[in-house]
Amino acid sequence: MSKPKSAWLSAMEATRLLDVSSATLYAYVSRGRVRSEAGSGKTRHRRYSREDVERLRARADERRNPAKVAEHALQWGLPILESSITLIADGRLYYRGRDANELARSSSLAQVAALLWTGTDDIAVLDAAARPIAAKRLRTDAPFVSQAQAALALAAYGDPLAYDLRPRAVVQTGWRIMQHLTSVAAGTGAHESSIDATLARYWNATAAAPLLRAALILCADHELNVSAFTARCVASAGTSPYGVVIAGLAALEGVKHGGTTGRVEALWNSLHRSRDLRGAITERLRRGERIDGFGHPLYPGGDPRAAILLAMLPKSKRAAFAGDVAAAAAGILGEAPTIDFALVALAKSLGLPDGSALTLFALGRTLGWIAHALEQYAQDAIIRPRARYVGDKPLT
Repeated sequence: MSKPKSAWLSAMEATRLLDVSSATLYAYVSRGRVRSEAGSGKTRHRRYSREDVERLRARADERRNPAKVAEHALQWGLPILESSITLIADGRLYYRGRDANELARSSSLAQVAALLWTGTDDIAVLDAAARPIAAKRLRTDAPFVSQAQAALALAAYGDPLAYDLRPRAVVQTGWRIMQHLTSVAAGTGAHESSIDATLARYWNATAAAPLLRAALILCADHELNVSAFTARCVASAGTSPYGVVIAGLAALEGVKHGGTTGRVEALWNSLHRSRDLRGAITERLRRGERIDGFGHPLYPGGDPRAAILLAMLPKSKRAAFAGDVAAAAAGILGEAPTIDFALVALAKSLGLPDGSALTLFALGRTLGWIAHALEQYAQDAIIRPRARYVGDKPLT
């Protein structure tokens, strides 16, 4: 049996893995990108986090030689499925060739849904063949994702078109699902002129409807992330769009995906009580804690979704605080805010209830899951990779 790897590396091991000089390694440490601690023994030479070093090395390898990491395609590696939905290139996000930031500024949510699902922004295709399923908020204190999953399971049972997997039927079902989830989020079956207007009214933030709409659009899809891949796997089995979204919600809720918003929210609440943001962030790093909400592997120059949302925040003390936190984190980590931080900043600035950032994330991302389901249904092939077995050999 091989000896387990140590969680810590010597300076020589770290610089060899990263192929950098000692000075560059120390710079990574000073910016919070690599954690370090004093070693044991007489010399007490500092040692460096293997996890942080390997993460930096993986990013560098992808930039220098993508083919080298083909075997690790399931971990930020090479594309493993063909898709015509979303492109991430040159620090920008595009839905079917159109800049997502521009869509967030100028398009309605219905237009973006139509674009993602059909390739055109003609919202006439969203007209439901049957009325939306009546929704009532479940009498529970469960968070939105749990309520949404339960509500969708019940709605699927009552929707006679749930298992019609022809493209037009799926588009119509997808829009019913969006309306249904909005009803769950707002606790009402009554809808305003649009989904964002319904949410704005429920949250007593009518003037902020354009901001909510932008957030939903920017969250709509992000290529083959874990929830989109989950949605495609489930769709490849012939599951209904309701089941696809239920599965997507399960993946999104994870703390390494959309659930990161909960950690960012906790960070926000903690920092809000501090008078020294740089000191508070530095102290967290000294304790080996992660600073969630900053730095995205696909956007070395900064997450464009976060940039536009933060720029759209109405002027207020909370919006100013968001800017202060972003500046302090950038100065220490050398990394810009992600969509997770921007969603929390939006929710805090508008005075929305705790958990609203994930609610917005889930509602917006549902558009993408339906798009991936449509694409997978059309391929009519089950996703079934093989495993490379590394366990004990069979006894002979």
